[in-house]
Amino acid sequence: AGASRLKSFMIGQASGLVEPIGGVLGVLFAMAARTALPAVLSFSAGAMISVVCSELIPESFKDSKRLAAVGVLAGFILMMILDVTLG
Repeated sequence: AGASRLKSFMIGQASGLVEPIGGVLGVLFAMAARTALPAVLSFSAGAMISVVCSELIPESFKDSKRLAAVGVLAGFILMMILDVTLG
């Protein structure tokens, strides 16, 4: 947009400087919150399951209850197999 190549390059480099800083801060925060991390992740997983149960499952049961039930059961079985095999 009318800027020189050097100026465009330097602006691009400057915009990328915050990424490593954010990454280091994220690692430091995760290390500091290591004891609370399982509880926080469990809470977020429960929130996602709540959203799925309240929004997506009733919507899928409108057309075909049998097909939706098979899909839910197949998803649950796949999730349990992956959980047991992958630890």
